[in-house]
Amino acid sequence: MSLDLSDVKRIANLARLELSDAETITTLDKLNGIFSLVEQLKAVDTTGITPLSHPIAALMPELALRLREDVVSEANHREEYQKVAPATQDGLYLVPKVLE
Repeated sequence: MSLDLSDVKRIANLARLELSDAETITTLDKLNGIFSLVEQLKAVDTTGITPLSHPIAALMPELALRLREDVVSEANHREEYQKVAPATQDGLYLVPKVLE
């Protein structure tokens, strides 16, 4: 898949970007380069390969991410924060209905 100049101009318009002709050409080259890389990745046969949580774990298990304990580290300030709110109920902030 590749883009042409009209595609880049349309995308820039949708994104509300104002690109000069030189920027449009540069952007076209960069986007087509990305699509080329994606095509190369799609060509790789990954049959039988299990996904990893982190790629470095396959090569160096000792460098796998160390996860911290899931413990509360700060005091609960909910009541203090909700004292200044216009309306709360059951620990939740009440706001005006905006959609019918």
